[in-house]
Amino acid sequence: MNVTEESLIYLYCVTKAKPDCSDFEETGIKIYPIYFQGTYAILSRVSPEEFSEENLKKNLANMEWVEKNVRQHEKVIEEIMKDITVIPFKFGTIFKTEDGVENLLKENNLKFKNVIADLEGKEEWGLKVYCDSEKLNDSLKKEDERVEGIEKEITSSGKGKAYFLKKKKNELIKNVRNEKISEYTQDSFERIKRACLEAKINKILPKEVTEKKEDMVLNAAFLINEKRIKEFKNILAYLKTKYTNKGLVFDCTGPWPPYNFCNLSEKGKV
Repeated sequence: MNVTEESLIYLYCVTKAKPDCSDFEETGIKIYPIYFQGTYAILSRVSPEEFSEENLKKNLANMEWVEKNVRQHEKVIEEIMKDITVIPFKFGTIFKTEDGVENLLKENNLKFKNVIADLEGKEEWGLKVYCDSEKLNDSLKKEDERVEGIEKEITSSGKGKAYFLKKKKNELIKNVRNEKISEYTQDSFERIKRACLEAKINKILPKEVTEKKEDMVLNAAFLINEKRIKEFKNILAYLKTKYTNKGLVFDCTGPWPPYNFCNLSEKGKV
């Protein structure tokens, strides 16, 4: 894209130190900083054809475009955060001019510095837990006294009674399964939380989003002191040992930009 007066300003993150902008040249992404009293806004120029308010709304309906550009957004922030603490901004944070960015830095200078100081030496990790229903059902039949008891009753009953007992068993398994999922996920969350500075439970995502055959039963984020990452991973390994045979599947990822813990929600200024 040719840099013109009509180009828009795209904000990735705010930092307290200037990143090496040349690191991104090979990817074709040209980022640059704007500085104000100890804070840097990390920016690039983008085309109004893609990122004006009207065109951005249209493009957000194009999943191929969204995936490509969100991936680029995250790549820039994740590369910067390897060496510098960042306040990440959401995808599509746009300003008409650099003056708008400068005003953002001026108006929020102390807040940004405080947030960066709070995030120093800390990492955000995500944990998504899924449940294999068949595996959990098999576990309940072997380990839960209520399910085991009704199984024995079915075996010793006549055909008519057994039919109704099977219907009762299915309802019982459903209720016990929900009870156990709540128990297992609560235990997992609380154990990991003990090793973390902050923890947050996010919205459960449907299969259409996760593209997993199992149902998501926990979606959490954790802010962890770098010195306790090993402890965090050890707890996770213990939970996998404890719950894998009961049908839980643990998907832990990170470190991520600390979106869940930076307590900022600035909107673009297009």
